[in-house]
Amino acid sequence: VQLVESGGGSVQAGDSLRLSCGVAGLTFHTTTVGWFRQVPGKERDFVAAISSRGNTNYTNAVKGRFAISRVNAKNTVYLQMNSLKPEDTAVYYCAADFYPSRSIDFFVRGTRKYWGQGTQVTVSS
Repeated sequence: VQLVESGGGSVQAGDSLRLSCGVAGLTFHTTTVGWFRQVPGKERDFVAAISSRGNTNYTNAVKGRFAISRVNAKNTVYLQMNSLKPEDTAVYYCAADFYPSRSIDFFVRGTRKYWGQGTQVTVSS
């Protein structure tokens, strides 16, 4: 299984970025996928997820600013990030559930996930 993120970069506060994650090696359309982020010295935190049915969930810090979506025909998940803030600065990781057809709750709490290599997002004030 391979996950490859792209779209990170350095932007100013208030700007937008769109992250993409291509997934290969699993049955994408039946798999819950999502995004996590990590800053140095801290744990990797949940950002957003989308189930195989298209249900979504977001951490409170990004609700109303970020939008997760998926295109099953392209085996790709996106994270549209608007109104970026300096506190959004982190390495963003794409993740796919190890098991198919599970809910977002099980995906987020589960210990087994497939991970991408991460992409840096830096937001300056």
